Amino acid sequence: QVQLVESGGGLVQPGGSLRLSCAASGSIYSINFRGWYRQAPGKQREMVATATAGGSTNYADSVKGRFTVSRDNAKNTAYLQMNSLKPEDTAVYYCLFWSPVGGIWGQGTQVTVSS
Repeated sequence: QVQLVESGGGLVQPGGSLRLSCAASGSIYSINFRGWYRQAPGKQREMVATATAGGSTNYADSVKGRFTVSRDNAKNTAYLQMNSLKPEDTAVYYCLFWSPVGGIWGQGTQVTVSS
């Protein structure tokens, strides 16, 4: 069993920064980070950033230039650095890993951007 524990969310003012973490634990021998997603109230879950097979990262246009994905393979942890946050970034953020038996989602962490 693999569990993904997310942390780092919270309340920030517009223009502020947060770094989200997604740490994998359990049977993590064959998992790969896939990306970050978010879901705002009343909206569908949308892609924020996805890892490609070639090892690069694709970002949604809405976050390009502001968000950066990084990984620490030794710690089995993925990060999402979020800068210049805007109110429209307010959402629950989810990380996604892929295992031989399918996708594994984090529990979600709330990010609220408000004055």
